[in-house]
Amino acid sequence: MKHEKSQSFFYYAKEIFLGALDGGLVVLTLSAVFVAWVYVKATPPAEQLASRKIAQTSVIYDSSGKHKLYEIHGEENRKIISHDGIPDYIRKATVATEDSNFYNHYGIDPMAITRALKVNLKNNQIRQGASTITQQLARNAFLTPERTIKRKFIEAVLAIKIERKYSKDEILDHYLNEVPYGANAYGIETAAETFFGKHAKDLTLDEAAFLAALPKAPSYYSPYGLHREETVARQKKILEKMKELGMISESEMRQAVSTDTLAKIKPLSQPMQFPHFVFYVLDQLEKKYGKEFVATGGLSIYTTLDYEMQKTAEDVVKRGAQRAASYGASNAALTAVDPKTGHILAMVGSKDFYDEKIDGQVNVTTRPRQPGSSFKPFVYAAAFIKGYQPETMVLDAPTDFGPGGANGRNYIPRNYDGKFHGLLPMRSTLAMSLNVPAVKVLYLTGIDAAIDLAHKMGITTLNDRDRYGLSLVLGGGEVKLLDMTSAFSVFATEGVRNPSTSVSKIIDSQGNTYEQFSSSPQRVMDVQIARKINSILSDNNARAPIFGSRSALFIEGRTVAAKTGTTSEFRDAWTVGYTPSISVGVWAGNNDNRPMRGGADGVFVAAPIWKDFMIRVLADKSDEKFTSYDTYKGKDEGNSTFKMKPKITYYNSKTGKRISEEKARKTDPEKVEKRIEYVPDYGSGSDSKNRNNIALPDPNDPAYKKWTDQLKKSEKSDKKNKKDDDD
Repeated sequence: MKHEKSQSFFYYAKEIFLGALDGGLVVLTLSAVFVAWVYVKATPPAEQLASRKIAQTSVIYDSSGKHKLYEIHGEENRKIISHDGIPDYIRKATVATEDSNFYNHYGIDPMAITRALKVNLKNNQIRQGASTITQQLARNAFLTPERTIKRKFIEAVLAIKIERKYSKDEILDHYLNEVPYGANAYGIETAAETFFGKHAKDLTLDEAAFLAALPKAPSYYSPYGLHREETVARQKKILEKMKELGMISESEMRQAVSTDTLAKIKPLSQPMQFPHFVFYVLDQLEKKYGKEFVATGGLSIYTTLDYEMQKTAEDVVKRGAQRAASYGASNAALTAVDPKTGHILAMVGSKDFYDEKIDGQVNVTTRPRQPGSSFKPFVYAAAFIKGYQPETMVLDAPTDFGPGGANGRNYIPRNYDGKFHGLLPMRSTLAMSLNVPAVKVLYLTGIDAAIDLAHKMGITTLNDRDRYGLSLVLGGGEVKLLDMTSAFSVFATEGVRNPSTSVSKIIDSQGNTYEQFSSSPQRVMDVQIARKINSILSDNNARAPIFGSRSALFIEGRTVAAKTGTTSEFRDAWTVGYTPSISVGVWAGNNDNRPMRGGADGVFVAAPIWKDFMIRVLADKSDEKFTSYDTYKGKDEGNSTFKMKPKITYYNSKTGKRISEEKARKTDPEKVEKRIEYVPDYGSGSDSKNRNNIALPDPNDPAYKKWTDQLKKSEKSDKKNKKDDDD
């Protein structure tokens, strides 16, 4: 009861305070008291605005520190222009988006502060800011990027001083001459030259609104970056705001909105190596530290990029994309991660960053795409956690999984080769990438269990679980290439996840270590589960019946694990593979999601790129073997509700075809492969004979009868084949 009274007190106190804010009384009173003291004692004179210390350039390096990837300039790339050189369009657009009450306040806007405080208090978090243009100028000129109440008050006092010293036009001139627009463009003149190849005075309305959209988050809204659509949407909002404020007419707004401003953007001409990676780094840093600190802090930013490996990746993707063009693919992407640290070693977002015809500036490694069968290892790993084994048998036969198909039809998946292969161990069904057994494995394992494991391993998408059905195992949900490459590295480390990172350390302008990044390993999978996947994905013999023994997944003299993926209508081709020391993912296709030609499978389109890269980066490395998993001893594993029992089967080692024990005895031993296969043991019962041979649903499951009926047909077929073999 006492606690409830306390909560009630704070609730009413908060409501009273919010009511007082409606009149602006609290803000005005506090401001008046504080400003009276701070105005004289704690802030520099406004005259220092013109003589202050200028910003310093930050530099992004590769992992060695020997190669500059990009310089984020301060004063070096800023051109100060006079009042007459700044067009009215950019003044109006900037005021409309940054401070619509600019010409009416005296440095701070009490009503804007009141509105922001109310929103933030109601939401118990920072949802709105209230900085005027003058406050932003004061912050950029005199203050650090720290976010404290004290700094906000000092910022407000400085804004008042600046307003007393300078006219509104002078303040706006200072702001527009200094604000960062991204791509190393500081000030409106440099921005106009950088993005449109013209002087600021020649900017059109749509161009001015576009540039006014950038300072809020220069890397995020960069026309060379990842969020071009969001930038255009922000430009449109600015134009609508200008019309609402009476700054432009309805016809002017409509004409500007209908103009394709992105088509006017110049190619990035400033020296930048590996722009997809650099923009990715900038985006990560600005989210963490803020754009101003990164752009003007004089930082030395050491990334995780392996310079020589990145050059190899660029070359491999360019050459591979040319070959893939014969399949109707216009683009390709690659990323490489160190499994032991999470370091991003290479990132190629497209075959050509500057090729607008293929949307080359889009970084495909960070864009969601359907992965096809490359998602299957997550599902099989989840099944192994549940207690199934690589040796557990699965029947590959026509199967109706009920409602869930396209257009309301029942879901009846087919294998890529159009055939059904009968009883096979899970090892073979994953290695051969058979679709029907994979869907069965997901059915037995559960969609939630598969997604939960994928998330633990590093997949950041697949969050709308109601969207996904059993087709998830065949790549029915969108994932990112970088996430897939990082998640596969968990198999490489035998169950330990090291989150991907692009920066290793940051040194400040004084030579001090500002931040040192270190990996934060976390075990997300049992060692034996990872080893089982490693064993299957590196088993060239097991995948040979479908892929052949000399496919693009096979590297002579190398132990590599890999999985391909192909989406419906050949829209995406994937290959993700690894050794204990490197995980590499490759995508090929078309950015606009156009289908490739028939037969554009991952093994033909993406795998050759992956293989070329792996051969080159592993050339001077010794072969690393994967550790074998422990053979199942009959104990329960994971969350299994059943035990396993051994079963001996025989196969023709050349064809992979199952043969009888009697025929095996009569055949040359070198041509026979003997396998000990472990299958679920559900105990006695009317169907125990069948159930001991393969993994099946619970007898109470409606699918149980369907699957056992399949087994009866399969058994009849096996008996006939055995008779034919014996004859």
